[in-house]
Amino acid sequence: MTQDAERLFAVEVVERLRAAGHQALWAGGCVRDLLLGGQPADYDVATSATPKQVRQLFGHRRTLPVGVSFGVVLVLAPKKAGGDVEVATFRTDSTYSDGRRPDAVTFSTAKEDAQRRDFTINGMFFDPLSEEVIDYVDGQRDLKRGLIRAIGNADERIAEDKLRMLRAVRFAARFGFEIEAETWAAVSRHARQVAVVSGERIAVEIRKTLGTQRAPWALDRWHTSGLLRSILPEVAEHWESIGDVTLKLLRELLGAPWPSQMSGLLCPVVETGTRDIPELIASLKTRLKLSNEESESLRFAVASQSMLSKARQLPWSQVQPGLIHPHIDVALSLLAARNAAAGVRPEDMDWLLSQLALPPETLDPKPLLDGSDLIEIGLRPGPKFRGLLDRVRAMQLDGQLADRGAALRWVRQFVATD
Repeated sequence: MTQDAERLFAVEVVERLRAAGHQALWAGGCVRDLLLGGQPADYDVATSATPKQVRQLFGHRRTLPVGVSFGVVLVLAPKKAGGDVEVATFRTDSTYSDGRRPDAVTFSTAKEDAQRRDFTINGMFFDPLSEEVIDYVDGQRDLKRGLIRAIGNADERIAEDKLRMLRAVRFAARFGFEIEAETWAAVSRHARQVAVVSGERIAVEIRKTLGTQRAPWALDRWHTSGLLRSILPEVAEHWESIGDVTLKLLRELLGAPWPSQMSGLLCPVVETGTRDIPELIASLKTRLKLSNEESESLRFAVASQSMLSKARQLPWSQVQPGLIHPHIDVALSLLAARNAAAGVRPEDMDWLLSQLALPPETLDPKPLLDGSDLIEIGLRPGPKFRGLLDRVRAMQLDGQLADRGAALRWVRQFVATD
């Protein structure tokens, strides 16, 4: 579904709710993005209709009760081509015992609904039919001033959802804004409490924040507020000695994929010599609930730096396995950033790229032997198989064994003298 089609469908949702006698407005981030002159990633609708009324109006086949207890129903776009619209009933929230979700909600009015949202720039409504902004929280003023300000009492907003502290930094980094003084003071007072937020939600905020053009600024704010101690304690622990180089690396990695940026945060930690790479990655994986692929990309990127930085001086058999690793692009982007941050000339990088450009049959030739070849010459399968095959492969890559016959002769001689 095109952006124009998504917008038209979001207008249609409002029109149908209005026709049925309900109040309905666009709400939240889409209003903010429109006022900033951008294109909303999606559209949310706030309405006086209850979830039951929304489902009756659009039909059960066209709706999903994604959060009925909080008044939220997803209205599916035609043909499920994207652009589904989240419709939420105006509400006020009770206490937040878990620092994430309200214990209970009460359906209310648009004005009351605005008061329970996080920041003023996210608390506005927009009538797409009359093209009128409905602003109960002075969000337009803060957009013009470039401020991230909590709605109402900042301590109370943070107490409701501790993730709002990370969101404040992310929004400021994304839009080039500053965080309003009282809101920033509240973030600094409660920073350690972000530890109660799930690893998945923290990881999402880290990814999104590192993806902004002010990622180094955000990293510095994480440090100065105390948030870094909870979200990336490995980095915070050594900040006094690695902070400057870490910020330089992150500046060089602006726009790079998230694993490259995260590896840029971890590499200086490893270089302190105080953390074992497997243990460091395992801890990060567990805490942030990273996938196996993500954690392996981080592990390889950091662990391969020593080899890649001196690749031309090493035997080809030590370099080639790294160049065919599925995450070599992450490792090379980290190496390039490290070179740039240190002011090192990139001759090694040029050589590595030239090797990667070799034809596949040259870069990664078929192994001369496999397990069946060893069995064929009378060896019994066992623990030594892998070691023999690895040695043959290394000698093949280094040009010491030219063909299968030479490899078999070497194996027979080695086994006879072992």
